[in-house]
Amino acid sequence: MSASISSRDLSAAPRVLVVDGSKVVRQLITRVLKTELPQAEVVGCGTGSEAQQLLGEGVFDFITVALRLPDVDGLELARHVRESGSQAYVPIVVVSGDVDDRLHRRVLGEHVTDYFDKSLGFQALAEFIRGYVRPESSAEGVVLYVEDSRVVALATRRMLEKIGLTVRHVVSVEDALAMLEAERAQGTVGADVVLTDVSLKGELTGGDLLKFIRTEFRYGKGKLPVLVMTGDENPDNQAALIRAGANDLVEKPVEERLLVTKLLFQLRVAQHLRAREEAGQAE
Repeated sequence: MSASISSRDLSAAPRVLVVDGSKVVRQLITRVLKTELPQAEVVGCGTGSEAQQLLGEGVFDFITVALRLPDVDGLELARHVRESGSQAYVPIVVVSGDVDDRLHRRVLGEHVTDYFDKSLGFQALAEFIRGYVRPESSAEGVVLYVEDSRVVALATRRMLEKIGLTVRHVVSVEDALAMLEAERAQGTVGADVVLTDVSLKGELTGGDLLKFIRTEFRYGKGKLPVLVMTGDENPDNQAALIRAGANDLVEKPVEERLLVTKLLFQLRVAQHLRAREEAGQAE
């Protein structure tokens, strides 16, 4: 699902609409957003009808919505936004505790830009939103990038390197596994995040790489996040990648801001978990 920021001038303070039936959840999200994005205007509402009224009165740069609202399903509200015209491309992120189940079944729908699991915490949500409305100009981290098209690889490398990421590009799963094995022998993981295409030259696919990382190397989603790029729109095939351990999917053709935001989010979450683990070991 490819989506762009709305056409409103992004030099202005970003406007975020938080739609959730729980007043407590709205207050928590608003409080964290005001801390992480002090310049942002955060507007909250508890029902789909209130949200539709607010959307009719002004433009927002980002929308979070619960799956279950008192008067409408959150996905129906997302559909309304897409069909409203003026804000058809605003990022809409589902914030829910049961996203993982729906993600496995790939039933979030075409109107949702992305999802966020509450179990990661609202601090992580604030960082996620900031990635959309205020993209980072620089970042640190190593990306193991598996892509057999030299043309695509060059464009993507430039995209990631211009924000400061180090890209270790290989053209096959076999090369990627050899690199990971060599790093493991040295006592390191070798990358902070893996970005791989599904269809690759050679006997192994991106799906095979994913299974090796999760089962052979035993790197969990927090230890080594894997972001999979796929042009396959079949929900069953997408669900299989998620069940195999993909942190997230990026549908092709890839939209730059969406890819960078998803990649940086997985990178930040992994770095946060790693820092917390190291702090626990030091105690």
